[in-house]
Amino acid sequence: MNVVDAILTRRSIRKFTGQVISDKQLNLLLKAGFQAPSAHNLQPWHFIVVKEKKNLEELADNHQYAKMLPQAGCGIIVCGDANKETRVGFLVEDCSAAIQNILLAAHGIGLGAVWCGIYPNTDRASAFSRILKLPENIIPVGLIAVGYPNEEKTAQDRFDNTKIHYETW
Repeated sequence: MNVVDAILTRRSIRKFTGQVISDKQLNLLLKAGFQAPSAHNLQPWHFIVVKEKKNLEELADNHQYAKMLPQAGCGIIVCGDANKETRVGFLVEDCSAAIQNILLAAHGIGLGAVWCGIYPNTDRASAFSRILKLPENIIPVGLIAVGYPNEEKTAQDRFDNTKIHYETW
């Protein structure tokens, strides 16, 4: 699948078969995350891969929009190192670009995925920090549930001319 097709057809998948993804697939997704652009090329991201069912269940219990996580092949939590990026806004942008790359790569190889936000919800970020034993300087930004899809969604055309402005508003 070419990149434009991936962008135009990717949808959030929230139902999974439970089949674990292969290490080869996982490594490809992580490579895609590492290829994201970042402010000043600081690359503040870290990726935590969670595959064990009990750990996926604990994370799901602490995120109201991630109840599907135990049925996914794995979870990838994208975190940012505050020591590498002194402006949290750039750190979040950098990690978000990595998340988008992972979502597109998953779709491109026939997997389903959904992005579940963690930051800036302080209660959720604290819970994930505790569960994942994160150092104080590591901020959990987003969770990606990824696996074999157990639902099909059609592409949606979201193009909206009313939101395009040239030169000025």
